[in-house]
Amino acid sequence: MSISKGSNMGSQESGRDLAGFFEHRFGASPDVLDSVMNLAAGSHIDFADLYFEHTVSETMSLEEGIVKKAGSHISQGAGARIISGEKTGFALTEEIDPKMLHLTMATAREIALHGGEGAARSPVGKMVRTHELYPVTKEGLVLPTDVRRELLSEADRTARAYDHRVKQVMVSLATEVKSVLTVREDGQLSTDLRPLYRFNITVIAQSEKNRQTGSYGFGGRVPFSDIPDIERIRLGAREAARQAIVNLDARDCPSGTMPVVLGPGWPGILLHEAVGHGLEGDFNRKGTSAFSGRIGEKVASSLCTVIDDGTIPGRRGSLNVDDEGTPTSRTVLIEKGILRGYLQDRHNARLMGMKVTGNGRRESYAHVPMPRMTNTSMLGGDSDPKEILESLDRGIYAVNFGGGQVDITSGKFVFSTSEAYYVEKGRILYPVRGATLIGSGPEVLTKVSMVGSDMSLDSGVGTCGKDGQSVPVGVGLPTIMVEELTVGGTA
Repeated sequence: MSISKGSNMGSQESGRDLAGFFEHRFGASPDVLDSVMNLAAGSHIDFADLYFEHTVSETMSLEEGIVKKAGSHISQGAGARIISGEKTGFALTEEIDPKMLHLTMATAREIALHGGEGAARSPVGKMVRTHELYPVTKEGLVLPTDVRRELLSEADRTARAYDHRVKQVMVSLATEVKSVLTVREDGQLSTDLRPLYRFNITVIAQSEKNRQTGSYGFGGRVPFSDIPDIERIRLGAREAARQAIVNLDARDCPSGTMPVVLGPGWPGILLHEAVGHGLEGDFNRKGTSAFSGRIGEKVASSLCTVIDDGTIPGRRGSLNVDDEGTPTSRTVLIEKGILRGYLQDRHNARLMGMKVTGNGRRESYAHVPMPRMTNTSMLGGDSDPKEILESLDRGIYAVNFGGGQVDITSGKFVFSTSEAYYVEKGRILYPVRGATLIGSGPEVLTKVSMVGSDMSLDSGVGTCGKDGQSVPVGVGLPTIMVEELTVGGTA
């Protein structure tokens, strides 16, 4: 990844430049912000924040070799939040001006409490120093329309050339630039300029008796001038076509309880869903997670160490600062099988008497922050990935996943595979279709008997849903052996 030289929005100076953008465009001057935040002062108010957002997004998609859709969209708004005890007052406005900002904060206060004597608060203006995970310049955020079109066309040509059975190719490119300003009751002010892109390729292959789909995507937080990586686009197109062709020859999957080997990278989505959500602070504060009250206990095999790291440069789930103005961090959740902590935002950390971890995230200004994952992964182990597969006597080797869901309270999950193989005596015999993995999050990690040395993160396509909010995330996993999982099949 090449990093464009120039001013960095994570720096103090450039952070003030971004604050200046909101001041000049929307009238959010230091005096106005001070006046608005004074409405959040009170003896019964624990904390408050004012969150500004301006987002420019562009999309283009190609089908049948022709650009079918292209568009751009601008959204903007501000959300005011006041928390008193366990009560949250939240209000939002799409019209950003001093009058509406005062009204929005006053409404949030009214929701959170009635009255309350004033208390001293720090004046706005203390700029927090954040990470510098995705340095960009204005020039680096420009990707001309003709360049976008050519990149989509190259992916289409490459996928069609892979095999004569490729009948249809769909390609899309989405980019987003989100400008964020967060003002807190303690006087802290933070800014972030967040680039994000995602390139997707879907291929449909057809034989005389069968029709199957393969897909591949990649993305991250990098200058858009880095996106025209022709070789990566070609590799992605071939990978999508390869998956579709493999699935043409797939057989019905056997069902039953059996050992399963999970491949590296994207299969970490199982870790994200089955374990990650259960370690978010709000579920544990309310006692609704299967991991509630278990810090210090053994919850996984001693081979398993699970972390959430929002500080990895350029990754889809990374942030210089979370949506509450807290710099992100690397949080150890499970260490050699022992539960060490939870993912926390300010609200739940305060109520639980725990440390804030920089995981307060929201979909947009129109949503309340909550504890969310960033990039969640299991650290690599000492086993050779080849030896892990060779040790599989009879079971499934799951390489890629489709959708999945989990019940937070029980920890039970169901996942569908998009690419999987049946293995006997350490040899891959044939690809299988219709394989689903069924299990329990609190149990699955206790059954991990081998952890490979090949930990890798996904290619940058993850989106996590929770309580109606979607945020970009990353996942990662080494090759692992799970001694026992229920496999639902079609055989």
